[in-house]
Amino acid sequence: MIDSSGRPIAVFDLDNTLADTAHRQRFLESRPRDWDAFFAAAPEDPPIPQGVALALAQAEECEVVYLTGRPERCRRDTLEWLAAQGLPEGRVYMRRNDDRRPARRTKLEILRRLARSRRVRMLVDDDALVCDDAERAGFRVVLARWSAPSPVLREAQEGEGRT
Repeated sequence: MIDSSGRPIAVFDLDNTLADTAHRQRFLESRPRDWDAFFAAAPEDPPIPQGVALALAQAEECEVVYLTGRPERCRRDTLEWLAAQGLPEGRVYMRRNDDRRPARRTKLEILRRLARSRRVRMLVDDDALVCDDAERAGFRVVLARWSAPSPVLREAQEGEGRT
């Protein structure tokens, strides 16, 4: 049952939606990929102004929720990064450390769970596959086109279920 008395939810991805990961993608270009270094460098991500502005604007009418493919072990760094950027406080949904399903599956599962009790106003994500699946499921999506697409990150998201 949907609670219509509360504010709607605006759901934001992190990597390449709010946080610019370009400086750390080099860790994914070699084999084996250096996932520990990739995630260890996340606190140094510069914020993406367009994404941050949209999150702040949505916070005026919505509860902002963060939905990321980052593993749970990155929670502390992620929360500190969000606060340092002045982003709205909100629940952060992260991938279990051992979850290697494609991002579009894990994120759609959480979106559907959120929608059971609250109205989801929008999902903002840079991953076109995530956005396509969410849109087909009836969610309003905003494809974050403000970051350069990264083939190596897309392969990691879909093929390896890492972010």
